[in-house]
Amino acid sequence: MLLKYFYDQKLAHASYLVGCQRANVAVIVDPGRDIDQYIEMAQREGMKITAVAETHIHADYVSGARELADRVGAKLCVSDEGPAEWKYLYLDGYDHQLVHDGDHFLIGNLKFDVLHTPGHTPESISFLLTDQGGGADEPMGIFTGDFVFVGSIGRPDLLEEAAGLQGTAEPGARDLFHSAERFKSMPEYLQVWPAHGAGSACGKGLGAIPSSTVGYEKRFNPALQFNDEEQFVKYILADQPEAPKYFAVMKRVNKEGPKILGADHHHSMLDVAKLSAAVDSGTVIDLTPAPEFAKGHVPGSINIPIGMLAAWAGWLVDYDRPTHLICKPEQLEEAARVLHKIGVEEIVGAFDTDDVRNSGLANEVYPTGTPADLSYAIESEDVQLIDVRSSDEWNEGHIEQAKHLFLGRLPKTIEQLPSDKKIVVQCRSGARSAIAASVLQACGIKDVINLTGGYTAWKSEGLPSVKPTPAMSGHA
Repeated sequence: MLLKYFYDQKLAHASYLVGCQRANVAVIVDPGRDIDQYIEMAQREGMKITAVAETHIHADYVSGARELADRVGAKLCVSDEGPAEWKYLYLDGYDHQLVHDGDHFLIGNLKFDVLHTPGHTPESISFLLTDQGGGADEPMGIFTGDFVFVGSIGRPDLLEEAAGLQGTAEPGARDLFHSAERFKSMPEYLQVWPAHGAGSACGKGLGAIPSSTVGYEKRFNPALQFNDEEQFVKYILADQPEAPKYFAVMKRVNKEGPKILGADHHHSMLDVAKLSAAVDSGTVIDLTPAPEFAKGHVPGSINIPIGMLAAWAGWLVDYDRPTHLICKPEQLEEAARVLHKIGVEEIVGAFDTDDVRNSGLANEVYPTGTPADLSYAIESEDVQLIDVRSSDEWNEGHIEQAKHLFLGRLPKTIEQLPSDKKIVVQCRSGARSAIAASVLQACGIKDVINLTGGYTAWKSEGLPSVKPTPAMSGHA
């Protein structure tokens, strides 16, 4: 048996190639959209990818299952559990097997037993792997998808928080409790292979270790320490990370079937003469580092440096309109790959950073200021301070005069800003608030200042802050 681990750092997403070395065939478990990595690995190992096994309809990235089925003819082994609204809709025309609890399928001499493990989503399944080619008659491990992570467990509130399906969080939590009880009854030696690691919004407190065992998770995973259902429900629904709004888009895309990109998919650099029209027609993302963007940028563009693209584009891009980039030519394909992974399909192309700067179109600026520069204006409320961090960060402590407007929802909350004051934006370090400054300017609020160094610099200067009481913890 061959097991290869793939990890997308930008999305905190883990996927796997599992191969039978006797039959030279392999299955990809929970593939991402960048499928070339799987094809190249299979070729290197002398294997043919014959199947895809998916644990659920993912919400945080575009699945590569359809692309693999289309490109290499892989059979789709996917869940048929859960209610009608969570069934795959693109399977006609592809070789596929709809699986239920108790079913199994073979990849060469490798046996995959299906377990229905609902809670994170209603259709969620896990796969127990037995290496029959090695003579085993008991499983060696379990692919848990977004059910059990290292040090955590999948959140049950995404359908309600991100997809807007009201009344689904608590029933999901109760399903998750019973799935967890089933997990705890499994042999402790079983290896656990999850679909996410630290940084994913699919759960709270995920560990950075790639794999674990059932026994270790039973002992040390906080979510698996509850024997009382009510206490578990209360725990699992509290303090979850912000649910990115694009998760609802991903659920729909992966259910209906992502667009096939094809092996020769690529993007083009565009004539800067088309830039003004691009700003009017959709979203223009400038990948320039924030300090350079602050000194000169195109009005109406938003600034998301390439290292932050995966985390924030899904919050701020309009999925119903075309997307253009401003970047260096060598950045284009990588940036487009990241955007495609989170379901941004209509990427028209990019404008060269140097051409834009030389065109004279980058004629808008915003100032920055240190805590020392801005503390008097903030504390006297001559300016309006906006804290764009997460709710958890806000609740840990914030500047007293700040108003909390989370970056991801900033375009929808702009009406809460005063029209008679300068706006100062602040995060932990100054990176997210730089994005926020660009978003505010693109939305028409031009008098914006970014607080350099953010809350960390404010605290290091010994300036005052407050921590809200529990009654204030729901501050939005």
